[in-house]
Amino acid sequence: MKENMVKMPTMDNKKDVFLRKANDFEVWWVTGSQHLYGTEVLNNVAEHTQTMVSFLNGQKKLPIKIFSTGVVASGEEIHQICEKANSSKKCIGVIFWMHTFSPAKMWIRGLKVLQKPILHFHTQFNAKIPWETINMDFMNENQSAHGGREFGFMMSRMKKNRKIVVGHWKDSKTQDKLFDWCNVVIGYHALKYTKVARIGDNMREVAVTEGDKVAAQLKFGFTVEGYGIGDLVAHINEISNKDIQRLIDRYQQEYHFDTAILKHASLIEAAKIELGLRQFLKEVNATAFTTTFENLHGMNQLPGIAVQRLMKEGYGFGAEGDWKTAALLYTLKTMSAGLEGGTSFMEDYTYHFDSDQSLVLGSHMLEICPSIAANKPSCEIHPLPIGGKADPARLVFDVSEGAAINISLIDLGNRFRMICNEVEVVNPPQDLPKLPTARTLWKPKPNFETAIEAWIYAGGAHHTVFSKALKTAHIFDLCEILDIELVVIDKMTSLLPLKNQLRTNEVFYYMNSFKA
Repeated sequence: MKENMVKMPTMDNKKDVFLRKANDFEVWWVTGSQHLYGTEVLNNVAEHTQTMVSFLNGQKKLPIKIFSTGVVASGEEIHQICEKANSSKKCIGVIFWMHTFSPAKMWIRGLKVLQKPILHFHTQFNAKIPWETINMDFMNENQSAHGGREFGFMMSRMKKNRKIVVGHWKDSKTQDKLFDWCNVVIGYHALKYTKVARIGDNMREVAVTEGDKVAAQLKFGFTVEGYGIGDLVAHINEISNKDIQRLIDRYQQEYHFDTAILKHASLIEAAKIELGLRQFLKEVNATAFTTTFENLHGMNQLPGIAVQRLMKEGYGFGAEGDWKTAALLYTLKTMSAGLEGGTSFMEDYTYHFDSDQSLVLGSHMLEICPSIAANKPSCEIHPLPIGGKADPARLVFDVSEGAAINISLIDLGNRFRMICNEVEVVNPPQDLPKLPTARTLWKPKPNFETAIEAWIYAGGAHHTVFSKALKTAHIFDLCEILDIELVVIDKMTSLLPLKNQLRTNEVFYYMNSFKA
């Protein structure tokens, strides 16, 4: 997201759409110990904790501040800190570290009430064993290996979902896992407070974009509110010619441009739609939205560049009324903000069958986010053969080679499932001079046939969130926090184990639905 964006009176620059300013939220660090070892050891534990937290906060990769709550050494202290975490508006996740042995029965009351995402950091203050000087005093003070297992048992006994990170706190690989989880809890927090504005309704007769909005709010927290197209049109009609020209001037600065279209009615209308859509989303306090080409009464064209630019700034979007993908995109954009690569709405559009390497062409009629663009996008106007409206303006670009993931959220009726396919973006073997849309070409893992069959067996949708910024590990952690099913299709996938996994999951999640 551009922090130094030129300010315009009609655009919302007061509120960070990602809801993730560094000072807004914290992840709390709770260190476990007990009084058995005496005051001197507890003082050392507290000092070590502060050293570790200060060091981690100093790392540039950390997306959020870690706040040390100090050392807890009794059941009452543990219960109090867990209740404080629940009630804190700044705390969006809790890291637990056992410096010494901390008897886990002390933790039961606190963990029973804790409602924030949990990371169990299994590390220790010292990296090496001091071979020549080690004694029992050192062993008693530095027994994370012992204490972490006790804590881990109780978490498993209580069936608490959590992230476990093992490794020394100064190791960069360990830090990466910790920081990735911090990104995930930022996204999870944003998801709970997401509002999707469903402008118009679902594309007629389409199944996968439908779902149970009440079940979604109960499970994820986000809300979906329906609005008539007239609610948006009223804002579009209020936009002034002066503001339209300002926005077109910005288009010229940011994109490749054929000056012949500067006065084109479709470009003027596109800018007007963008400004009206911004005002509408601000008024209804939505951070995600949907549109559909079957609900455009009162509009001259389908929003194209408007949707692309709003996605670039962090808004979630789903085409044809797809509110699940809109909410998921907002969440994953929040998680990936500040990371390299970009995240976008996507659709598996058409295939390139080849005996050596079959490929998927991902695109959409208009709405692919320029955060994933390989180069400066081109602003163009082309006919749209469906919808019966004027030719819309849109940004056209390719996506650079590299690793990416494609994620779908579906409603199975009795539960939600997320499907994640690891893919490799490749360059097109030839130019695409007549394709007037943003597009990307990828090779799904483990191979085309297995990946597509696995996706269809799992019920994956045709709308997805495509990300070059996030990894499967991010999606795994998010689903763990949400307590929903995840199906991963990667280089290790084969169909028989996957089909067995799907059958087993049916039984597991059915039984899990009776969990108190």
